[in-house]
Amino acid sequence: MKILVINGVNLNLTGRREQGVYGTETLADIQSELDGFARSHGHEAFFFQSNIEGEICTAIQNAEGVYDGIVLNAGAYTHYSYAIRDAVAAVRVPVVEVHMSNVCAREDFRKRSVLTDVCKGEILGFGKNSYLLAMESFWI
Repeated sequence: MKILVINGVNLNLTGRREQGVYGTETLADIQSELDGFARSHGHEAFFFQSNIEGEICTAIQNAEGVYDGIVLNAGAYTHYSYAIRDAVAAVRVPVVEVHMSNVCAREDFRKRSVLTDVCKGEILGFGKNSYLLAMESFWI
């Protein structure tokens, strides 16, 4: 199984920004762990990060026929990007939405996701383990 992990806006700063919320591990550290986790279960993980909404849409569109699932942390785009929502709805690749923090326990604007209703599921609040749980959901 091939899983694409897409990280959106500002997630490239993971480990440096808001360490009390996101921890001290960098995105590269987390991706390395996800890669090892996937391989230990006989699967492959691929990674994409962009701060540009259109590039995220293109990555989702290009996943059709290439990947068996997408783990998507769109960052702040989660709350208002109808473009990313429409890209998820347009592909037949299942998408699991993830958030490292419990967005429901944060600022009011973070409590609403425009992506959730077009995703296979949503996992939030478990730090980097949110990604691991999302990946595992594709093969359990």
